[in-house]
Amino acid sequence: MEAESTVWTETVAALPGTAVFQSPAPESSLTRCATTLGHPVPTALAALLRESNGIEGEYGDGLIWSAERITSDNQRLREDTELATLYMPFDPLLFFADAGNGDLFALLPTIDRPDVFVWNHEDDSRTWVAPSLAKYLEWWLTGQIKL
Repeated sequence: MEAESTVWTETVAALPGTAVFQSPAPESSLTRCATTLGHPVPTALAALLRESNGIEGEYGDGLIWSAERITSDNQRLREDTELATLYMPFDPLLFFADAGNGDLFALLPTIDRPDVFVWNHEDDSRTWVAPSLAKYLEWWLTGQIKL
């Protein structure tokens, strides 16, 4: 499934589980995210946010964070000097969702690669979990991603 041709809200709504959609992200939020973090928002994520500025799961967990949260959480993680002494740099990652257990899902925005990774907050590992944002949503909502 190609990101450019995906109608995100319809795709996610067709998956099992609960998904609560938000109003579309204003273009200014996507621009602020890119400017603040120093790289463009990956194409698939930007397209999704243009349809729904975040998607919540059944228990209010962030399947996809809002553009504002993506900006603030990534900026905080990248600039925290204490975290910099504990973990590898976060600059190569763009966190966009949490697993509800402290682990975070991320894309690699500065290389042309659509894969999704999970960062384990306990051991600082960064593990591949899906080949694309669409597969991440499908596999996470159907329980195929196990953490």
